[in-house]
Amino acid sequence: MAAEPIPADVRHRLAGLHLASRHAIGGDGLGLHASRSRGTGLEFAQYRAYEPGDEPRQIDWKLYARSDRFFVREAERESPVAVWILLDASGSMAQADADRPAWSRFAATKLIALCLAELALVGGDRFGWVVLGEDGVRLATPAAGSRQRDRLRRELATLVPGGAFPTTGRLAPIWDRIGANDLVIVLSDWFDPAVLALATRLAAARRETLAIEVLTVAERDFAFDGGHRFRDPETGEEVIGDGQALRAGFIERFGAARDALCAAFDGQGIRHASVVLDEPVDAPLRALFGRGA
Repeated sequence: MAAEPIPADVRHRLAGLHLASRHAIGGDGLGLHASRSRGTGLEFAQYRAYEPGDEPRQIDWKLYARSDRFFVREAERESPVAVWILLDASGSMAQADADRPAWSRFAATKLIALCLAELALVGGDRFGWVVLGEDGVRLATPAAGSRQRDRLRRELATLVPGGAFPTTGRLAPIWDRIGANDLVIVLSDWFDPAVLALATRLAAARRETLAIEVLTVAERDFAFDGGHRFRDPETGEEVIGDGQALRAGFIERFGAARDALCAAFDGQGIRHASVVLDEPVDAPLRALFGRGA
């Protein structure tokens, strides 16, 4: 049997978190992103006693014949909101820290995606995903239930990041499939301006857009000593220099770039959170979906 992909401590901290879309508040009488409501949908939910005003076609006449009482079949109606998980699978997402090479940015991103799927599953939400990598866009239509969760697990197990982020022309399926008021969560290092352009366009099109930034410890601390060759995994460009001599300038420039990114998020109304690879992987989920978020 395959090992449980979500560690027990992470799963424990997910308890009490709920995916929530501000656009869904009050919409269709479903409240705060209520993923299911009782009605006359397609999926059977439960029986309840007949009440005046119920439609006769909802009465289960076979059950009436056995019990001599009127019962109404209730079904569950799908939420108008779907949750989309967008994963940046470009080459820079393969980056890991030297002392933990197996725990890459993309490994953390995949675990965060699985956690989001679990939250959707608990809430009965429909969820789908989009993989954005060198092959363009791979899209899975939103659906609810454990089969969808298991499908995501299988697909993530085979994914390997590489190449550049897709060009604008290859993003067309996103605009065709992600609906108005859908909840979109983008997982990326946000180094490529094209990722921010995508999130900005989604937010401008009234898609509730959230951003999760995944960083390495080296990017936060730049704890390099001696001579190093720094190579961009997507462009192949290289810089050779002394780590200690470069540290102060790098940290200053990197901090300024992150401040500008956060300002861009705030300017577009994009809620955002970040995680470094030595931090609990669920930290950004608790920041975005925890009590008081």
